[in-house]
Amino acid sequence: MIQHRILATLATCAALALAAAPTMAQAQSKVAAVRFDDAVRASPQYKQADAKMTAEFSKRKSDLEAQSKQFESDVEKFKRDRVTISPDAQAKTEKDLAARQVDLTQAGRKFQEDAQTRQRELTNDVVGKVRDAVVAVAKEKGYDMVIADPVYSATTLDITDEVVKKLGGAK
Repeated sequence: MIQHRILATLATCAALALAAAPTMAQAQSKVAAVRFDDAVRASPQYKQADAKMTAEFSKRKSDLEAQSKQFESDVEKFKRDRVTISPDAQAKTEKDLAARQVDLTQAGRKFQEDAQTRQRELTNDVVGKVRDAVVAVAKEKGYDMVIADPVYSATTLDITDEVVKKLGGAK
């Protein structure tokens, strides 16, 4: 009976030792952290994409702003001159201003949609490159896991600067 208890105790100890083995292996894993958004914004690819966006949409934006200012000016002029023009001219001007306002609103929405779509396209490309750089740095440094945007990370675990350097930037 005592031998059975001793054997059972030894079996329990062996089972606990085997169960603890994966935990001990995990304790030796190398983990790093990356501030992903910071790496994206600091990358030269993001800066190029931002410049490309500005170049593509700055003319349209300035044209829309000019049209908006002209519309506001025309509305003010109509308000001032309203009493001196005929009812037919008033109706025609009001109809014209209403149509211009609708067109201006639609153009503004279209501009926003186009800008957001293009921003997503350019950002997705940059995010893919940053992700590849994170994987490359992790493999080079022998990390088993990289955690993106942790709430807290010791600076010794942070590889953000190395990722930016891998992308060709200086951080």
